[in-house]
Amino acid sequence: MRAQNYSRKRQAIYELMLSTDSHPSAEWIYTSLKPTFPDLSLGTVYRNLKLLEDNGSIKSVTVVDGCERYDARITPHSHFVCKKCGRVIDVFMSDNVDEIGPTNIDGVKSVDSYNLIFYGICENC
Repeated sequence: MRAQNYSRKRQAIYELMLSTDSHPSAEWIYTSLKPTFPDLSLGTVYRNLKLLEDNGSIKSVTVVDGCERYDARITPHSHFVCKKCGRVIDVFMSDNVDEIGPTNIDGVKSVDSYNLIFYGICENC
C-alpha cells in the first residue's frame, strides 16, 4: 500500500484484498471484516477502496450484477467474467503491448495501459 495517513481499517481492507484472487466487491469486504471491526460501515469500505484505487494500490475491474469488483494485482493482465455465476478470473496474456499498441491503432502515439475483459461461462457452471 502506498504512503498516506495510516488507518487500521484501510490496512485490513488492503490486506484482505491481497489475500484473495476472487476480485471482491465492497459488500464482500464489508461482510468479511465486520466481525473484526464492529464499527465498520459500508461507506468506510467504499471510501477506502477509492483511496486505494486513487493511489494505485488496487484497481477496479468491472461491474458484475450491479457490484463493482476490485483487484489488488495491479500488474497488467486481463479478466474473464462468467455471465452465469459472476466469477472473475485473471487472464494473463502477452506482455508485449506493441502487439495491440500504437503500430496497430490509427492515430495513437503510445499505449500506457489496457483493460480487456472476456465474457462467457466458467468451467464451474
